[in-house]
Amino acid sequence: MGKNVSQAEGLLIDVQNAPSRVMSLYAVGNGAVAERKYLNLDERHRVLAAANTLAARPALFALTLAWTGARVSEVLALTPCSFQIAQSLVSIVTLKRRRWSVREVPLPPDLMRSLDREFSLQMAQQDRQHGDARLWPMNRVTAWRHIKRVMKIAGVSGRPSCPRGLRHAFGVGTVQAGVPITLLQKWMGHARLSTTGIYAAVSGPEEIALAKKFWDK
Repeated sequence: MGKNVSQAEGLLIDVQNAPSRVMSLYAVGNGAVAERKYLNLDERHRVLAAANTLAARPALFALTLAWTGARVSEVLALTPCSFQIAQSLVSIVTLKRRRWSVREVPLPPDLMRSLDREFSLQMAQQDRQHGDARLWPMNRVTAWRHIKRVMKIAGVSGRPSCPRGLRHAFGVGTVQAGVPITLLQKWMGHARLSTTGIYAAVSGPEEIALAKKFWDK
């Protein structure tokens, strides 16, 4: 294999000449080495635990980001009226789409209860002024700093240690948990199924189990 060719996602890619528009879970590092962009399962668990060490509101921001797979700006735009508390759903306005689009993403019930308790969501929803107020009135730079702090506490560094690493981890984790790729496309707000398909290329538990049978022979 030549020095300018990287093997990632089961494909041979000319990393220096590949079109920049091709979405990948790997980035080109020094010496044309493929660097992983997503958090693996162990890293994700550590990040979720680390998020709970922050103050309540930054912690809930990080956890909402992790459990929705949303972009930073999408989570920053959430208001009390974005949530269906009894159904444990959040409605997210999808960015990077030509047409206005909203997607509904389920949340873990424990997270929904924590959000309701911290922000008094049910009460705020009854008042138009409070119902339309952003839960996290901070800018993107501050939001990034919170996530970088969580990554540092969790001992995660490099390419995955950013909000996009959490988004990619959501994509990888849901596919490996058996979520249909078409449903994941909806949850992540992708216009094209081919974009979502990159998450199916990561080696999951089933592949590891099959490989182990070969190793044990």
